[in-house]
Amino acid sequence: MQGLHRPPARPRFAGGQNFLRLRNLKDKRLENFDNLGLAPMLLQNLEGLGLIKPTPIQSRAIPHIVRGRDILGLAQTGTGKTAAFGLPMLTRIIAYGKRPAPKTVRALVLAPTRELASQIHDNLAAYAKDAPVRIQRVVGGASLNLQAERLLKGCDVLIATPGRLIDLIERRAVVLSETKYLVLDEADQMLDIGFIHALRRIATLIPAKRQTLLFSATMPKLMEELAASYLSDPVRIEVAPPGKAAEKIDQGVHFTTQGEKAALLAEYVSRHPGELAVVFNRTKHGSDKLAKLLEKWGFSVTAIHGNKSQGQRERALAAFRAGEVQVLVATDVAARGLDIPLVAHVYNYDLPNVPENYVHRIGRTARAGRDGRAVAFCGPLEMSDLRAIEAAMGAKIPVIGGEAHAEGGTRPAPGQQPRGGAKKPHRGRGPKPAPAEATATKAPAPTKHEGKRGGPRSKTQSGTGGTAMPKRPSRAQRGH
Repeated sequence: MQGLHRPPARPRFAGGQNFLRLRNLKDKRLENFDNLGLAPMLLQNLEGLGLIKPTPIQSRAIPHIVRGRDILGLAQTGTGKTAAFGLPMLTRIIAYGKRPAPKTVRALVLAPTRELASQIHDNLAAYAKDAPVRIQRVVGGASLNLQAERLLKGCDVLIATPGRLIDLIERRAVVLSETKYLVLDEADQMLDIGFIHALRRIATLIPAKRQTLLFSATMPKLMEELAASYLSDPVRIEVAPPGKAAEKIDQGVHFTTQGEKAALLAEYVSRHPGELAVVFNRTKHGSDKLAKLLEKWGFSVTAIHGNKSQGQRERALAAFRAGEVQVLVATDVAARGLDIPLVAHVYNYDLPNVPENYVHRIGRTARAGRDGRAVAFCGPLEMSDLRAIEAAMGAKIPVIGGEAHAEGGTRPAPGQQPRGGAKKPHRGRGPKPAPAEATATKAPAPTKHEGKRGGPRSKTQSGTGGTAMPKRPSRAQRGH
């Protein structure tokens, strides 16, 4: 981590020794936004948004940020980190009383994904409603020329993904020489995605005399190095152990075969008509295939992943947020930063191979104090993934269907069918199966094709992880 120089008067973080740790901090004065030193205009907007009582990360971080301290905040997604860094930053910017110079940026917020950047932009815009603050967002998948044009007059707050910011810097559409605040949100995910080189380059363009706020859900070794290079004498705030899922999420795992997952997913979604559900798939191609299959069966569904343009992703999320579609099929691009309070269910169609991502995925439900349900479909070759997830959380996920597979085996490459092919799901017209979450017994074995009505057996759909094309659920199963 080179290229970033700090004033010698401020001791640099080294191995955690200079951190002021704030765990289990209890102060009645911090239980209300009115006592956190925020601008009156922001307090009025918060009241209009129904935000009265700060979350733990907010009450502990805001006073220090208002006073100009660097922050290392460790908290899971959905804990209110955007307001934790956004409100005090806006308070200080409002106090400037003058507009920024052309092409300059006063505060830079870096986010790993377009969705998270968009969410941060929308939240900050709501907090700063009617305030003399200019907020802009730049992300990939949108017009570079239009974004460059919007930055001509300069901005108070710029929310950006690292790659698109580099593009604009190279076009000389933005300069960071006047930037006084740097925020790295979901920093661990930026490292996972491979943005470390972009972060190093951006850091060399920002003055060393600045306030830096780094927020992360986990603290791997590389994050410690990042904190050592970017932060100066920081306050460390940790409000929840890494890997811990939200308490209001009712979790369960259903053991099944890869070829039976699509029909099983359709059965689960059918039991909750009108309730929003997010389905996580490992691959972009698999997400599209699964979405098309569910749509063919009569479900209202859309998909987002890295191959979608920014406009496509925004339209899909807008339709899902408005309840125009019930099911959103997504890759891990939506595992963080997707804040839709009405999401009631999360289905892990494929288990993530990074254990921490499981917690981020299921964190898309149980938002804003609501309850939520998360169901993981575990195939025979995903047992090691399941055990890794349980080890990371320090807890077992309750079994709600099927029987555990034998340990061992390796998972196929993305899109490759597991060896031996996929079994065909049940296609009979008998009584509706008992709800999967109500039983821990083995699911009924799939039967062979019944008669001439259905025609020949469908070919394997490799895009959904080797899923055989199951029969379309009945109207009753789809909730029609």
